[in-house]
Formats: sequence, structure tokens, C-alpha cells
Amino acid sequence: MKEQPTYYDLVFAVVREIPRGRVTNYGAIADFLALGASRMVGWALNNCQPGDRVPAHRVLNRKGELSGRHHFNPPGLMQQLLESEGVVVENDQVVDFKRLFWSPAEALGMEWEPF
Repeated sequence: MKEQPTYYDLVFAVVREIPRGRVTNYGAIADFLALGASRMVGWALNNCQPGDRVPAHRVLNRKGELSGRHHFNPPGLMQQLLESEGVVVENDQVVDFKRLFWSPAEALGMEWEPF
């Protein structure tokens, strides 16, 4: 019998789909998964490890702010990773957030199967 993916597995799978140079927010992932709230997505990402290969730096709050930056070591790493992908960040906020926003619902659709 195939083991059911955990909530963390599902969040990580969605975040791995975010293209380089694009960003999304916690709420968009939570809405797409229809499991829990944006805070739960943040909690899951706070628990990912470097070996999980999850680009958590691409997930922001609903205003496009780097609210998760304090969970990176050092805290400036989140901004550095975004800038290395061509994303401009000023005052801990992504410039042109709406243009760079990646919607899991639009990109992956209802037929998406993570595993």
C-alpha cells in the first residue's frame, strides 16, 4: 500500500514547483492545498532542512514582504537567494510583487499530482 504524503510533503512539493525568479505567498499555497491556513504553510517551511531542496525563499507574505527571513541563517540569506534569481528586494519587500507572483492554482491546476 502506498503511504499517504504528509502535509509537509505536500507543501514542499508545491514550493518545489515555483519557478526561479518567481514568488508566491503562504496563503496561495494553503488555498491551493485546501488544507489548513497560511500559518501552517509557514510552519511547514520553517521545518524544512537544506537537504529537502525546498526553495522556501520564494514564499512571502501576502504583501510581498520577506516575513520568513528570520528563519534563514543568516537572516539576509533569503534576500540574497531571491536577488541571485533576478528578484529585486527593497526594504525587505519584493519590488513588482504582483508581476512576479506565481499562483499554484493557475500553474498547477486541479489535476496536479505531487507524487
